[in-house]
Amino acid sequence: MIFVTVGTHEQPFDRLVRGIDRLKEGNLIREEVFIQSGYSLYRPKFCEWAKFLRFSEVMSKMEGANIIISHAGPATIMLALYLGKTPLVMPREKKYNEHVDNHQVCFCKKLEEEGKVIAAYTVAEMGDRIQRYQGAAKNLEIKKVRHHQRVDIATFVEILDSTCQKLTQKG
Repeated sequence: MIFVTVGTHEQPFDRLVRGIDRLKEGNLIREEVFIQSGYSLYRPKFCEWAKFLRFSEVMSKMEGANIIISHAGPATIMLALYLGKTPLVMPREKKYNEHVDNHQVCFCKKLEEEGKVIAAYTVAEMGDRIQRYQGAAKNLEIKKVRHHQRVDIATFVEILDSTCQKLTQKG
């Protein structure tokens, strides 16, 4: 199963939701897909979906997913990494009115450079990344925190802070 989440930001992310639905329609995605669509206006026709899920439902979907596809929200990415999964990330972009600025693009590029995520910036790239996901995920050197290990809030904040500091460093 592929789990897609756009988070809870109030601007629609139709580009991702519609794109995944079209990939499913065209049989480029053959497995089951569940989309958490948030404030997106597009309603999937070929994928199961819900606007919002409780945290326990998100956890359950992520744990059961072969691929987690998400926006470039730090909390969602860190949760996927915590579960030992390599997220496939499409950042929201200002030019499509998906966010107020391009901080998700910058964040995603930094994590991609560090080998923590697989990134797709267009729907065409997303289709390619899904097709090649298993091999790409195996090739990444990710420090995975196993599900059975306890990660407390302080550790999460430390990792997030470190990543944000690296992102904002010049040079």
